[in-house]
Amino acid sequence: MFKKSLLTLALFAVPNCFAAQTLIHAGELLVHADKTPLSKQTIIIEDDKIVSIQAGFQQASNEQTLIDLSDSFVMPGLMDMHVHLQFELGPNNDAEIAKVSPELVGMRSAHYAKKTLEAGFTTVRDLGSDPQYMYALRDAINKGWLEGPRIIAAGGVAITGGHLDSSGVHHEMLDKFAKKTTCDGPYDCRRATRHAIKYGADWIKVAATGGVLTDRATGTGQQMEDDELNQVVKAASTMGRKVAAHAHQEDGIIAALESGVASIEHGSYAGKKAYKLFKKTGAYLVPTLLAGETVVEMANNSNFMSDAIKAKAIRVGNDMKGNFFNAYKAGVNIAYGTDSGVSKHGTNAREAMLMVEAGMPTKQVLKSATINSAKLLGMENQLGTIESGKFADIIATKASPLQDIRQLMDVTFVMRSGQVVK
Repeated sequence: MFKKSLLTLALFAVPNCFAAQTLIHAGELLVHADKTPLSKQTIIIEDDKIVSIQAGFQQASNEQTLIDLSDSFVMPGLMDMHVHLQFELGPNNDAEIAKVSPELVGMRSAHYAKKTLEAGFTTVRDLGSDPQYMYALRDAINKGWLEGPRIIAAGGVAITGGHLDSSGVHHEMLDKFAKKTTCDGPYDCRRATRHAIKYGADWIKVAATGGVLTDRATGTGQQMEDDELNQVVKAASTMGRKVAAHAHQEDGIIAALESGVASIEHGSYAGKKAYKLFKKTGAYLVPTLLAGETVVEMANNSNFMSDAIKAKAIRVGNDMKGNFFNAYKAGVNIAYGTDSGVSKHGTNAREAMLMVEAGMPTKQVLKSATINSAKLLGMENQLGTIESGKFADIIATKASPLQDIRQLMDVTFVMRSGQVVK
């Protein structure tokens, strides 16, 4: 009786060595964007992690689940470093301010998150939303309550009247939508940064320059002062956070890079001095060509934009693609980002097509959306490649996007953290 009790206790004390496993047969497998794809491989997954990759199509046991992608191109899940999951730009945005409740915006963001995941983007960085509702969506997805991409959510720190401050509505509405992270002067911006982190921000986003969609004719040059940028970055770094800086003109790009930001969003008019700083600091450019393409289309084919926005949209949007290629040729680190929300959610892969059209090699585009994005997030040990110990974020297309980048527009299989979602 005593021996039997000891055996029972021992069985309960031993870790579960027979956890359910999933096998994926991959006809063509890109384990790493810098490497040549392999043919006829088996990926072994346990829970949310990759266990191993084995040559050939390994036979599944009765305890294992087999997913047959032997006729597909399999690769790591894509990552988008600049999204806005709570909205889509369009003619009804102003009316929605009065008609759509924050709670309903939260529901809409869950819908857009699902569309983004089903498009093959398993990790995103949201760089501008109503923060508490975005943090709730992030946490709900992490808990498995909702299906969506892994969300890295930023809190915005804005100067009064700057790009991230409210614009384009009645003055009483401007007051209503004023944020507690609006700041003026270095010490106030330090406070605003700490406030954003206190309430849940994974990252901090600042607007170093004016922006296209700010409904004021305030240009796209530097707006946040050097000392303000310095204090935001210092306060964020002290509390373990990185900073992303929206910046169009080179003066603001340079000021943001000198302050120590981790990424420049858009970077539309970066020049030789900025390129040197990018390489010196290791910061990433997140080009968002799709946003430029979208606002030009809207400015030319619709009437809902104000004259101030239209003028900026046509000028900046038309200039972005050529300037992006110059940055790539100069050796600037590139991470993938679309500014989705300006464009429609679920069409994130159009950015890849625009990057190729601009002259970036397809392999480098895939690298920007996997390895480089993981490095920008500081998650390269968890994401970006299909390797043992990393999250099982895996997608598939019918043919190789290395041969035809348009294949990314038709992702046929999506797994995030070991769970099949498409």
